[in-house]
Amino acid sequence: MIMAQAWAGRRYAVLGLARSGAAAVRALVAGGADVIAWDSHEARRAALPTPSPLQGEGRGEGLSDAPAVPGAAPLPGPLPEGEREMSIVDLDTVDLAGFDALVVSPGVPLNTHPLVVKARAAGVAIIGDIELFAQARPDLPPHKVVGVTGTNGKSTTTALVHHILKTADVPTSMSGNIGVPILSGDALPEGGVYVLELSSYQIDLTATLDCEVAVLLNVTPDHLDRYDGFDAYAASKARLFAMQSPGHEAVIGIGDNASAKIARSLSGRGERLTKIAPGVCMDQSRWPALQGPHNAQNALAAIAVARALGVGERDITQGLETFAGLPHRMERVAMRDGVAFVNDSKATNAEAAAPALGSFDRVHWILGGRAKGDDLEACRPRFDRVARAYTIGESGPRFAALLREAGVIVMEAGTLPNAVEAAASAARPGEAVLLSPAAASFDQFCNFEERGDVFRACVGELA
Repeated sequence: MIMAQAWAGRRYAVLGLARSGAAAVRALVAGGADVIAWDSHEARRAALPTPSPLQGEGRGEGLSDAPAVPGAAPLPGPLPEGEREMSIVDLDTVDLAGFDALVVSPGVPLNTHPLVVKARAAGVAIIGDIELFAQARPDLPPHKVVGVTGTNGKSTTTALVHHILKTADVPTSMSGNIGVPILSGDALPEGGVYVLELSSYQIDLTATLDCEVAVLLNVTPDHLDRYDGFDAYAASKARLFAMQSPGHEAVIGIGDNASAKIARSLSGRGERLTKIAPGVCMDQSRWPALQGPHNAQNALAAIAVARALGVGERDITQGLETFAGLPHRMERVAMRDGVAFVNDSKATNAEAAAPALGSFDRVHWILGGRAKGDDLEACRPRFDRVARAYTIGESGPRFAALLREAGVIVMEAGTLPNAVEAAASAARPGEAVLLSPAAASFDQFCNFEERGDVFRACVGELA
């Protein structure tokens, strides 16, 4: 567990007790802080260990685990022993004045949540677990941090950097928006590298994270319900570089206008700024999990990071060749009679789906869900590769109309099982059946992972 001496004797309120929130409670209590915590989900509240009866001078001497609750998020071991207080309290009933910070999960909308308004009015800092990690860094063995952000591709790039470091025998961990919560893992030994995938939400909750290497892959319209327009969303991404010390490395993809603008603003860094240009020709034939133009950019970014960290070329090459990829991101789930079935459920907007279409010569494209926009313009240059499209979910009728206007043959399948069955029947050897929805999953599924799992199961059930 990672903790900071600076937390001792301070007071924190924690909103949200899923994986990262529960880990933050444990770390803060272990660091000697007084904590009150709350989650609207009863199962999460019950799963968090609570104080034993008060002893001594009104401070809990120990914490006892609450009974397990079906469906509750698993927590990494019991809360540590020692003198501190922790209680579960509805934060709407608490006067936040005098607290050192309100710690919230990235899912809490900072632009609309009433508790955020309350904290700001009380002059209380609003932070997340990544900022707590930043505060703990002086107490950790000497190390470096890589932060990876961008609208699309950040999970693959984060995992690839982590894999290359492991290949080079560099102590490393992978956290943030991927892997285990950063505060729940053990501190790395001297020379270790923490690799963090960072969403804009996480960056918004961070003030002092000074990454030795910061990466921005791209910025395209997404999550605009949380921001006052696209420029504000792009500015959130750019804050990752504003937190860096002089001399630290920046790696920026310049394939879109917003990212290129951020790169220009940092042009004075000279050799400490690496620009990743789009359309770079690369031989990806030896990287089975890194096919397609989007993965060329991901690979170039990871290579730049590895070089900045001093990793040798041989280890970089081996890492690229042995990287297995991530589930739901251009994941080849089966080959049947010469037809590839590919799960790209993580492609939740058109900008993410476009390079997936470009990875194949002939595609049976399954798309649709809860749309994040009204068009598929980012995919239009690849429409000539679509043998047939199969639309599902809320956006199915709208997407079908757009595709028909562009001359694409469309079946309005409605559901994912229907789409898989129809696409499998129509596909011919050498073609691909691609789930790359260009939309969120929440109309028919809990999340993109469940959508991808259903796709995989449907492919497995084909006769």
